[in-house]
Amino acid sequence: MIDIKLIRENSDLVKENIKKKFQDEKLGLVDEVYEYDKTYREYKKEADDLRAKRNDLSNQIGALMRDGKKNDAEKIKKEVSEINSKIEELAVKEENLEVEIKKRMMVIPNIIDGSVPIGKDDTENVEVERFGEPLVPDYEIPHHADICAALNGLDKDSAGRTSGNGFYYLIGDIARLHEAIIAYARDFMIGKGFTYCIPPFMIRSDVVTGVMSFTEMENMMYKIEGEDLYLIGTSEHSMIGKFKGQLINEQELPISMTSYSPCFRKEVGSHGIEERGLYRVHQFEKQEMVVLCKPEEAMDWYNKMWKFTVEFFRSLDIPVRQLECCSGDLADLKVKSCDVEAWSPRQKKYFEVGSCSTLGDAQARRLGIRMKTENGNQYLATLNNTVVASPRGLIALIENNYQEDGSILIPKALQPYMGGKEKIEKK
Repeated sequence: MIDIKLIRENSDLVKENIKKKFQDEKLGLVDEVYEYDKTYREYKKEADDLRAKRNDLSNQIGALMRDGKKNDAEKIKKEVSEINSKIEELAVKEENLEVEIKKRMMVIPNIIDGSVPIGKDDTENVEVERFGEPLVPDYEIPHHADICAALNGLDKDSAGRTSGNGFYYLIGDIARLHEAIIAYARDFMIGKGFTYCIPPFMIRSDVVTGVMSFTEMENMMYKIEGEDLYLIGTSEHSMIGKFKGQLINEQELPISMTSYSPCFRKEVGSHGIEERGLYRVHQFEKQEMVVLCKPEEAMDWYNKMWKFTVEFFRSLDIPVRQLECCSGDLADLKVKSCDVEAWSPRQKKYFEVGSCSTLGDAQARRLGIRMKTENGNQYLATLNNTVVASPRGLIALIENNYQEDGSILIPKALQPYMGGKEKIEKK
């Protein structure tokens, strides 16, 4: 949510930003907010003036009563009563306007950074840099689901019977490799100075609407029937929510944490759920990084964070690239975002394995997270980034380490988490 001062003082900037995100249907909201806010402030001024008048009259009543002028005092008391009624009427009008203003402000997109490329959707995202040599072996690499099944490591049929499409059983060494990736990611980020955290896996609706747009919420979140609780789609949701309504001393910033969680997503939209493999599923596990910092430090943290993900995948000998998200691909709360994509030697292309975003003070403003400074209380900046999400990370690892005999080599960094095992092979 942007600062309403932007609409008061520079509504053209807000409208231009909406156009850059190809959301012209929202342009009218800016004028509506401007007019509602203007009326709101008029009502507020009127109410403040009436309160001042009431205070003055109340003082007169005391003086008249002391002088024995009871009749005059009663007349003023009647006037004060009328003022109180008027103040109450104005309070109702102010409250109604606040609701209308907030409803519109919550869907007006955040102001994107000037460096964000302009484009309508993810097809216009821009490759920035590649890391590692993308290789294709001279033997065929089967679909990752077939590789896992041949190693007795995947059962989607049983998951279909217990849970439906979009779920899976990981078994044996494949399941162990999956958890090894997550455990290594945890220790990798702890080594970078991040504090490890396991958050709640369910959050209330006021936290959900604080960390994401309504469209994302509708397409992603699973609601717990009969309760004000949602299953998290990523631990960023509860990690940012941890600071809801808090005033943090400036000296405590930056706060950098890495969190583990299972993640649950409906995956509503054009992509749909992958019938056969593990690329797009309803349930997965993830190691995340979350940073709260001063707004002027946000871009430095953004560049550090996505580079940590690149370093993580390169430590597993997986080639990756950084892809800058264009304006039309940014969720409404984001200022700037990029994807890290891993090389798929089977498909001979890259696929998304992580996303890094800086959201400015949008989440902090929605959740009331501020920092205490010498110049008063201010909203801080929030950022999030995927270290690794598995099974996607598992897919990248399997494909880039698949051998002609059907085995999978285990990178040295993961071997301690696999009991020293160097290879997964058919039994």
